[in-house]
Amino acid sequence: MNKFSLRFWAVVFCFLECATLASYQEGVKQPLRLVQTISIPNVKGRLDHMEVDVQGKRLFVAGLENGTFEVVDLRAGRWTRSIPGFKKPQGALYVPELNKLFLASGDDGMVRVFRGDTLQLLDSIELEPGPNRIVYEPNSKVVYVGYGGKDAGKDYGEVGIIDAKNDKHIGDIKVTAHPSELLLNKSGTTLFVFISIANQLQVIDTNKRQPLSTWPVSSQRPGDAAFDESTSRLFIGTRTPPEMIVMDAKSGKEVAHLPTAEGMDGVYFDGAHKRVYVSGGRDMPAGSIHIYQQKMADQYETIGKVPTRAGAGTSFWSPKLNRYYVAAPANDKEDAAILVYEPQE
Repeated sequence: MNKFSLRFWAVVFCFLECATLASYQEGVKQPLRLVQTISIPNVKGRLDHMEVDVQGKRLFVAGLENGTFEVVDLRAGRWTRSIPGFKKPQGALYVPELNKLFLASGDDGMVRVFRGDTLQLLDSIELEPGPNRIVYEPNSKVVYVGYGGKDAGKDYGEVGIIDAKNDKHIGDIKVTAHPSELLLNKSGTTLFVFISIANQLQVIDTNKRQPLSTWPVSSQRPGDAAFDESTSRLFIGTRTPPEMIVMDAKSGKEVAHLPTAEGMDGVYFDGAHKRVYVSGGRDMPAGSIHIYQQKMADQYETIGKVPTRAGAGTSFWSPKLNRYYVAAPANDKEDAAILVYEPQE
């Protein structure tokens, strides 16, 4: 099948999916309700990862093709400013205890550190091309950032270790290829590194700074994921085919497979409601959120499918604010926007 045929059938599938979602909604109370749409003017192209400042009620949004991070005032419900100067901005991390905002950009290999309240640039940490996912470990006060791989012209990837207090690159952990997702357990002793290009998950001992296990993921292109430590279950979004896979985090055994959104680009676990949210629509003419209910550790069911907007793949869940944010890129008729959803009982 040629590229034109693949694209044609993808478009057909998305329109059928959109019609199915609209039909699904009729007469059904959805688990997520759209409560606000916040316009982000003058931002073109794909929107990527997000991060929230809970206390300050700010959302940071990567304008990947725009070369900016956008700042949204959630209290006022409006866009406030852009932070320019990035080449392929992606990962964002806000650390309130240190009053710092870490912003990663892939094409220039940089992690820039800003003062949290004023957004004044404090430091620039140069790695190699590919910085993307970024997470914070509060016990040791280090930041882990995935980079390297083919982006850096290497046949392996790396997880950089940054001293978050002093903004210094203090080490690296070698992994199979460029990391597509990083997840930490609460104690900070285990780091789950997802390798999309290799269809793998590597389990890292952060004390030893080396992999303990490497597990295959049965579907292709595992990208985003979430972790429920109470049941020791990982929720993995894959793109080929589009699935939400549930994996035992202790053994690597896959215990459930459910169909999910095309163009998957966001997976989150809502512990209060025992739900998994998967957003999709990246590079697609229709977007959606698929919602799954956790019945038991190994039992899940689809309880909702909510239409979003074309291309709106990326999402972010804030348990403290009880809000689910979906980033929708601009189109011919509408500005880029953040779609704000509230869970329903």
